[in-house]
Amino acid sequence: MKITAFARAAAVVGALLLGACDTVPTGTSPFTDQVEGIDVSHWQGTIDWNAVAADRVDFAFIKATEGGDYTDPRFAANWTASARAGIPRGAYHFYRPQTDAAVQADLFLRVVQPQAGDLPPVLDVEVTDGRSAQAIAAGVRTWMQRVEQATGRRPILYVRAGFWNQNVGAAMPEYPLWVAHYDVVEPAIPAGWSRWTFWQYSQTGRVAGITGDVDLNHFAGTRQELRGL
Repeated sequence: MKITAFARAAAVVGALLLGACDTVPTGTSPFTDQVEGIDVSHWQGTIDWNAVAADRVDFAFIKATEGGDYTDPRFAANWTASARAGIPRGAYHFYRPQTDAAVQADLFLRVVQPQAGDLPPVLDVEVTDGRSAQAIAAGVRTWMQRVEQATGRRPILYVRAGFWNQNVGAAMPEYPLWVAHYDVVEPAIPAGWSRWTFWQYSQTGRVAGITGDVDLNHFAGTRQELRGL
């Protein structure tokens, strides 16, 4: 992601150290020489994963499923091609609270067949579908537990602090946190967690091999620690 995420990073960090600003320009990482990745879906269209790999992308999360019956039309192609390009990959499910959580988990498990070296499964929680906080929290736990039991991998939760605190509110610190918060020096952490594992810091990044904007993410660790996941 040297095209935009790293291009101005040194200048931004320097400005922050001098107290010149408390926000980070859109599409710019506040880190230099760190573990950086992307997340994609069919909205990115056809991706040249070899070009992505050449652009210093360390990992990728790929949308697999949503609700109880939707499979992302680009998932199979992205899943296969990212692995061939040598990029550590993980799959995520977009959670719909209106649909039975066990049905959603089973759909994800049918579509995604993680292999050794893949990142843990992810549950993306960002809508309520009119359901109560208690119902959403119960469904999230059902999905996470069912997928963990089936895969032997503890899933990751993707959330925004404001959404989670207002609409769910349950503490689930046993699950690694992938937090979304753009154009800030440090992301807000939802109640119940003390740290983040992944941080989606921009939705307007540019990466070779992808036409248009793409989400950019930082991993809170080294490449060796990423492999340890």
